[in-house]
Amino acid sequence: MSSARPVVFAGIAGLLFGLGLAVAGMADPEKVLAFLDVLGNWDPSLAFVMGGALAVAVPGFALVRRRGRAVCGPLQLPGKRTVDRDLLLGAVLFGVGWGLAGYCPGPALAGLGRLAPESLLVVPVMFFGFWIAGTLKR
Repeated sequence: MSSARPVVFAGIAGLLFGLGLAVAGMADPEKVLAFLDVLGNWDPSLAFVMGGALAVAVPGFALVRRRGRAVCGPLQLPGKRTVDRDLLLGAVLFGVGWGLAGYCPGPALAGLGRLAPESLLVVPVMFFGFWIAGTLKR
């Protein structure tokens, strides 16, 4: 059971994350695009979703750091703390993709659950982008 424990916890976390996105309306690209449209018909509700996520995550990470391990295994935080070319390029590509499609990876995957036509296009292209990036890194 110990080798299945991380998978079970990841599955539960993924289901909670997807449910949270759906309840908040963040799996709807129109709502996300309305948040990004600060000069038009701006919808600030995504900021409240992000604030709620931070209100849970920040104390959670502090607790896990103090314990030295996560509930399902060792704590794995990135060791790199510098801003470099790869990080900046990735952030730009992420932002452009989000702005064009109205989806970031979480809501895109959540959209698959309701067979959203946009998700059926965005998710394969997203994974193709992951593959290209991995290939270029090697």
